[in-house]
Amino acid sequence: MQKTKRITFGVKDITPILIWLLVLFITWTFMHGANHFLELTPAALGKYYNFKWILISHITAGGGALILGIVQFWKRLRTYSWTLHRIIGFLYLLAVVVSSFCAVVLAFTTSYEVNLAYAFSLQIWVSVWISSTALAYFFVVKKKFKLHQEWMTRSYIETMAFVISGLMLKTPYVQNLGSFEDISPSLFWLGWAVPLYIYEIIRSSKQ
Repeated sequence: MQKTKRITFGVKDITPILIWLLVLFITWTFMHGANHFLELTPAALGKYYNFKWILISHITAGGGALILGIVQFWKRLRTYSWTLHRIIGFLYLLAVVVSSFCAVVLAFTTSYEVNLAYAFSLQIWVSVWISSTALAYFFVVKKKFKLHQEWMTRSYIETMAFVISGLMLKTPYVQNLGSFEDISPSLFWLGWAVPLYIYEIIRSSKQ
């Protein structure tokens, strides 16, 4: 009878577990702040009322991508079972596809009600998100696993960008800088461009 492979945890696993729990908490906090949209009323949804299911799908799938994506960077869990790694990776890809498609719809419709700069920043952001994830999938199909890992990292950085910029927009310091319409486009760029730049510095320093 074949023995079931068991996963064991060590001291080195404490950090990835804590990071996953932190991401889980941040994701829950961020999504909890959007609970009022579930009232599905014009007052609660505002400009999103005609796109309410698009918005809810975007938020829900985005939350799933945040939680699933971070697990893929846990080396012990990743190497424990390549089948499990592929399943989680497929679910992450599916979550990104759903969330990013909804983001495209919102970026080319409701975002223009804020201003052009807001809409343009979202359109570029979602384009980078989709293309990075597509490249990650392309390279794993080609069995170029190093490139797959690098592009998965970039994809997840862009997944996290919405949370980073969203949390920054809630801080009193940032809110005192100006109106939402004025400051949000800059923070959207900062949310993914700066972390991606830092990642490229770290990646290059290891080569």
